[in-house]
This record gives sequence, C-alpha cells and structure tokens, in this order.
Amino acid sequence: MKSLNEIAYAENEREMIKVVDVCALPDHMLHVKFSDGEIKEVNFKIYLEGSAFAPLKDEEVFKWLYVERGIPMWCDGTIDIAPERLYEDGIPIDNVE
Repeated sequence: MKSLNEIAYAENEREMIKVVDVCALPDHMLHVKFSDGEIKEVNFKIYLEGSAFAPLKDEEVFKWLYVERGIPMWCDGTIDIAPERLYEDGIPIDNVE
C-alpha cells in the first residue's frame, strides 16, 4: 500500500504506456512499438464501426498516421486512439502467425 497526501493507494503507480513507433499495414492492421519495449500487431478493423473512426475506413487515410506525445494520430490530430487500448487489444509480435 502506498500513501500520498494522506491518501492510501492499493497499487504502486505504473508509468503510462506510450506508443514509440507505429506503422500501418495492409487490411487495417497496425504494427506498434510501445514505451515498455513491447511490439504488437493490432487489428484496427474492430474500431471502425464507430463514427469517430469512420474516415479511417479509407486505407489511404488510415496509412497516414503519426505519433505525437506517445499517441497515434490521424487527420492532423483530429483522430487519435489511446495507447492503452492498442496495448490491451494488440497481439505480441512473437505470437502473430
């Protein structure tokens, strides 16, 4: 247990995961390297049902992503996704078939 400013916390603080590098692959897949050194592939198609990601259905738009402050972004920063979401849903690269 950890105490900070007279508040007790059950877990140790963890550093927030960030994306260090990302590359768009065919068929809406991402190859993502995270700040902890983990490399994963993410099937982005699972996110395309929501209207927030609708522009990314076009693979030409999808492939033009970049990382800013550890967050993957598209369309001049108007579309982004939480690194934690990609980390949770990604498959470690050594397990990708």
